[in-house]
Amino acid sequence: MALTESNTQLSPTIPDISTSNEIRQPAGVVVREIIETLLLTFFIFWLVNSLVGRYRIDGSSMNPTLQHGEYLLINNLSYYLNEPQRGDIIVFHHPNSELNLIKRVIGLPGDQIEISDQHVKVNGVILDEPYIQAEPTYSGNWTVPEGEYFVLGDNRNSSSDSHSWQYLPKENIIGKAIFIYYPFTDWGWVPHFTHPIE
Repeated sequence: MALTESNTQLSPTIPDISTSNEIRQPAGVVVREIIETLLLTFFIFWLVNSLVGRYRIDGSSMNPTLQHGEYLLINNLSYYLNEPQRGDIIVFHHPNSELNLIKRVIGLPGDQIEISDQHVKVNGVILDEPYIQAEPTYSGNWTVPEGEYFVLGDNRNSSSDSHSWQYLPKENIIGKAIFIYYPFTDWGWVPHFTHPIE
């Protein structure tokens, strides 16, 4: 009896893994991961809102620098790290009402403010103010107390500010205006101005 050799090769048998058990996470682990993700999201939201505030310009008191309807970002930590400076544009709680306002810092604690002949003087120095709508038509003299500030709107003759309600306590300051984010056509940094007065 003759044997014949076959060239047919047998392919190795591959085990069927489709029926193998899938690894499943316990429901408790999935719930914990969802809770951790939500907590992290809320923490990030809280942190961002603590550091950066938002403010909408309502009115014309800061014309021409800022316009009615613009939305700004506010640095809420600015004055925990540094003192307000002359020329800073700040958002604050009105000392005599529930309103939040935005104005420019003109006088620091201890400064002598004089407004006369359509000019603002700080410690006897006339301020260079290229940012105002028009020269002030009112006059007065003020000495800024310690721990308080003198603020004015850039639209000097149409602004509720320190010339009418006196001084702004430091604890009322919310933060420094930093960026205009809406409308997109006005997108850009808020233009502060330095007044180097000794």
